[in-house]
Amino acid sequence: MKSKFSRFLPIIPIPISIGLSRSPQRLSVPHYPSYDIMNLQTARFYFAATVFGAGLAVLTGCMTVGPDYQRPEPATPPNWSTGLGMGLSSAATDSKRLEKWWAVFNDPVLSDLIRQARAGNTELHQAQARVREARARRGITKAGLLPSMEGNATASRSKSSEEAGSGMTGNAYSAGFDASWELDVFGGKRRALESSTATWQAAEESLRDVQVSLLAEVALNYVDLRSYQDLLSITESNVTTRSETYDIARWRHEAGLTTQLDVDQAKLSLEQARAQLPTLRTNLEQAKNRIAVLLGRPPGALGKLFARIKPVPATAKEVAVGVPADLLRRRPDVRTAERQLAAQTAQIGVAKAEMYPSFSLGGSVGLESLAYSDLYSSGAQVARGAAQSAWKLFDGGRIRENIKLQTALQEEALSRYEGAVLTALEDVENSLIAYVNEQSRRDSLAAGVKSGQSAFKLALNQYSSGLVGFQTVLDTQQSLLSVQDQFSVSKSKVASNLIRLYKALGGGWSPDRNASTPLRATLSQTQP
Repeated sequence: MKSKFSRFLPIIPIPISIGLSRSPQRLSVPHYPSYDIMNLQTARFYFAATVFGAGLAVLTGCMTVGPDYQRPEPATPPNWSTGLGMGLSSAATDSKRLEKWWAVFNDPVLSDLIRQARAGNTELHQAQARVREARARRGITKAGLLPSMEGNATASRSKSSEEAGSGMTGNAYSAGFDASWELDVFGGKRRALESSTATWQAAEESLRDVQVSLLAEVALNYVDLRSYQDLLSITESNVTTRSETYDIARWRHEAGLTTQLDVDQAKLSLEQARAQLPTLRTNLEQAKNRIAVLLGRPPGALGKLFARIKPVPATAKEVAVGVPADLLRRRPDVRTAERQLAAQTAQIGVAKAEMYPSFSLGGSVGLESLAYSDLYSSGAQVARGAAQSAWKLFDGGRIRENIKLQTALQEEALSRYEGAVLTALEDVENSLIAYVNEQSRRDSLAAGVKSGQSAFKLALNQYSSGLVGFQTVLDTQQSLLSVQDQFSVSKSKVASNLIRLYKALGGGWSPDRNASTPLRATLSQTQP
């Protein structure tokens, strides 16, 4: 029958200790001179300690409180909802190609920038430091599973009062070793190690995520830079063309073939084109500075590298995107969220272990003597051993509330993982549709550029012959400049969308180079 006080069991710390000690004095039995009672006590102590330690070691290997982590398997669609075309295919992604996706652009400058960014970026260095930090914290947690030992030595000299004592001066010397071991009977420390291991692995995945974002950011800014160079070249060419148109209008006005209105309109069109140049030059310099900072270098350090104008990198003809299930195994942010979920699941076991008793072993061996010359004699030997247990029987409900807290945090981590999965799928779907549609837009604009160039030449010739008004020349010229700008921007968007697609697929990292240990499917495999 349960006592009415049994519900208060988690309340009072109950220490239980068993110990044997051996003092420096030696006792002998007159009838048996060779029989040493202290040797018998020492033997009993070591026997008891061995039996007690062996029993607890058996318990330690068999009991682990808390839930065992199982990696969730989120439901994913079998295929992408976006219709694949324009070079996209559902074939399995080539891991080597995805690892170095920037090579598909066949641009040596871009490849060199990627190399420099991986070596010099400050955010990447911070992520690497966080991995080392998490690894060190795991080492500290693992050390808590092992016994600790320390050596000590003291030498003291004291003099007693002549009024209250003998007034004599005495010396004391001691040296020895102390050892202690808190046994992990119910697995709380092992759960803590599981959590630390998963946290370390999450830091490694976070490092990969930083690298994926960094390399994509470098490439995107490089594409922007080449796009601004292209737009600047187009605008400068248009300034030259409009300047020639202005000269024609001015000459015709001087010849009395047209009015001042044509001259003013030509001047307006010329100055509008010139007004775009400062903005484009500003954007170009800012792109250069941004790339320099991403590489860990001061702004302005890459001026010579980009002195030569080059076109926007050409995109690949064929891109294999695989299926959604492949994505979840590759995306570092999804892998990070999964490892954080594993770490938090283990924390529930850490909290539950506080509900159970704790057991520890301790002891010391050493030497004590009043004279230094006798310190190493057999009579100066000292030994002490103890086994202790403590059970917190009342804490106002703190332990139970902590279990609820860790469980709620685990549910939060699970929802965060599920959100990361959905975000990853969304990123890929958005990148696919953007890449496909922008290619169609680019092709239409390319055809528009050809028609605009032909229309402008025809309008200019007819105006020179007096067949059309000057407004027709301005309209065709403005349309040509607009479609040229749009075509240049579209080309850069196609390249940028391909970069975003590779980023969404989790490209840009290698497991062999970045991870110090392979990612394990479950934390149960990381137990010591």
